Amino acid sequence: MVCDGVIDQDEENAGVSEARLASVFDTAADGMVVINDRGQVLAFNKACERLFGYEASDLLGRNVSRLMPEYHAKAHDHYVQNYLDTGEKKIIGIGREVMARHKDGNVFPIELSVGEASTPCGRQFIGILRDLRSRKQMEDRLAKTQAQLLHMTRISALDEMGAAIAHELNQPLTAVLLYLQSVSRKAKAEALLDPLILEVIDKAVREAERAGEIIQRMRQLVEKKAPARQVIDVDDLVRTCLEMAELGAGDARTFMQSEIEPDLPPLKADPVQIRQILINLLRNAREAVADRADRKVVLSVCRNGDRLELRVTDNGPGVPKELVDRLFRAFTGAKHRGVGLGLAISRSIAQNHGGDLRLETASDGQGASFVLTLPLDPPDDEEDGSQMSSMIADNWGKRQK
Repeated sequence: MVCDGVIDQDEENAGVSEARLASVFDTAADGMVVINDRGQVLAFNKACERLFGYEASDLLGRNVSRLMPEYHAKAHDHYVQNYLDTGEKKIIGIGREVMARHKDGNVFPIELSVGEASTPCGRQFIGILRDLRSRKQMEDRLAKTQAQLLHMTRISALDEMGAAIAHELNQPLTAVLLYLQSVSRKAKAEALLDPLILEVIDKAVREAERAGEIIQRMRQLVEKKAPARQVIDVDDLVRTCLEMAELGAGDARTFMQSEIEPDLPPLKADPVQIRQILINLLRNAREAVADRADRKVVLSVCRNGDRLELRVTDNGPGVPKELVDRLFRAFTGAKHRGVGLGLAISRSIAQNHGGDLRLETASDGQGASFVLTLPLDPPDDEEDGSQMSSMIADNWGKRQK
């Protein structure tokens, strides 16, 4: 008020205070919104405009429930009225994490603190809003990193366990081999047993030897050694794998078949490791079709340029969509038994050979098809050994990301 040309000092101070308050309101990093006791927006700062996508003019005089998801918006006015009637505080002066709604309809998390003020125009409420999206993203990344660290810790423990198990199993395996070989020699020398029984004993000797070889090869895999390549006859490889995969099936009628392209060249690879991949795939396929009346599992082999493709196909229910993206990661298998390492290790072996293992997409309920690709003419071990020996560590790391 002006008196005799002099500005009233109280009025001047009030103007300065209002300007200062407006400056703080509009430069605050957090969103600030003021509403009356009817839920109408009285003030909406610049940070809120950036946060919600509305201009202040879009909301002034309108109900603040526009900034809330539908399930919160419907109850907001009731909550305000309940506070006015009872004085019971449920969020005022407390602060909590709630969901907010952007102008485009997207819902996102915010931290909300509410304060109350009595004014000549009635009770008013001021809300301080802080965007939590970046913090949530950081928390999610931290959780994923912790999960990856846990996986790598388990893999490291398995590495140590594998070496210990291999050491412990070598002695009983050697003893089994010696016993079987002694029985076989004695029986052959004195014609004590039926030839069929002798054949079974010889097969048992071969499988005990294979078990020892598998342990040694897996130790080499963990120790990042290059595969011990040999020339492999493809027909013999397929026949052996089918025989091993059918063991324990408990079904007199075989449903496992092979389809081999004629005149295939021999494969140069580690026979134990490649058999291990194929037997694992065939056993998985056998389990997948266990509940079907028309069970069918096919191991097909064909040449594709300078590579050999070995495909295991079944007519089971297929791989669930939610598992496809993480199928080859450790500890993510869908089977109730096992620890979810079979496919992860199999792919690592394949890539350690310069090849790969992948799942071919198929329609729902049309079964699964896993394709193992291997180079027919890989580089000499002396040339590529150091590269291959480092691949296994890289492959394990990538599967966890």
